[in-house]
Amino acid sequence: MSERAPILEVRNLSTSFKTDQGVVTAVDDVSFDLYAGETLGIVGESGCGKTVTSKSIMRLLPDHLTIYGPESRILFDDKNLAQIPEREMRDVRGARIAMIFQEPMTSLNPVFTIGWQLDEALKYHTDLDRAGRREKSIEMLRLVEIPNPEKRISEYPHQLSGGMRQRVMIAMALSCEPDVLIADEPTTALDVTIQAQILQLMGELKTRLDTAIMLITHDLGVVAQVCDRVLVMYAGRVIEEGTIRDIFHRPRHPYTRALLDSIPKSGKREHGKPLPTIPGIVPSLFELPPGCRFQERCALKEERCVDEEPRLEDHEGWQVRCHFPLEIGEVAEEVR
Repeated sequence: MSERAPILEVRNLSTSFKTDQGVVTAVDDVSFDLYAGETLGIVGESGCGKTVTSKSIMRLLPDHLTIYGPESRILFDDKNLAQIPEREMRDVRGARIAMIFQEPMTSLNPVFTIGWQLDEALKYHTDLDRAGRREKSIEMLRLVEIPNPEKRISEYPHQLSGGMRQRVMIAMALSCEPDVLIADEPTTALDVTIQAQILQLMGELKTRLDTAIMLITHDLGVVAQVCDRVLVMYAGRVIEEGTIRDIFHRPRHPYTRALLDSIPKSGKREHGKPLPTIPGIVPSLFELPPGCRFQERCALKEERCVDEEPRLEDHEGWQVRCHFPLEIGEVAEEVR
């Protein structure tokens, strides 16, 4: 990927919110690249900053409560999306960068038909006339394998199943053939059969349109199946980044390893022995510990972890934020 120019560059992204308790930073100095035709997975527990990162890129956070860091850069098509006027951002949002939201039932408007909501994006971002937009909407529903799209286009969200609503969201996001697709938990609350169909569909569309996909999920099984690279976040910061092979076969950060250990493994569980868990919870952004943010939950904590916050450094081809990264040989042996 390094030989190609990234389609989206995020540099030193920091996003803070004004609250009654003061200003709190939900995303802190996050940087990454996204390339055409690849899928980047962003993983971590709830409250780690995954969704805020995606909404910061899309500029979907309330302006009167949101503060971008002075060094924040979201570089796309020679523009810094963190600084351009909202009028210009509307031309990018939906047409060039699109997003599939986490819960389709709350993202789709219940009082308008599926066809009306598909037509809205096409009306704003294309020059198609009304008949052309209807034909395009039916074509997109057919592309995401919704049966009888000529009928479905006149139905309301509540008349569709969860899987069908999610397919509609994908159709809406892809209707203008965006360069970047951000998918925030696109398979949440769907049964495994529908999950597999949605993931297969996204993979086929990525191949067909060379779309870059940023996939936010808690499901490491999904990440292993569809992603090319992985970004691991914790308490608003990136703590590890690498390829699928790096992250799943030789993770360097204790948190990444703990996430992988918590996945149930078929045939390897000892009877009567509880599944591995990560003790404690993600710290409050108002009360972040000094030093390493993972220290209170880390079994490998040492004095340096308490006194000094680690920097994100390159270790033999991928990045990790840890004073004492796990040794590759030791981890690889344990994984086997």
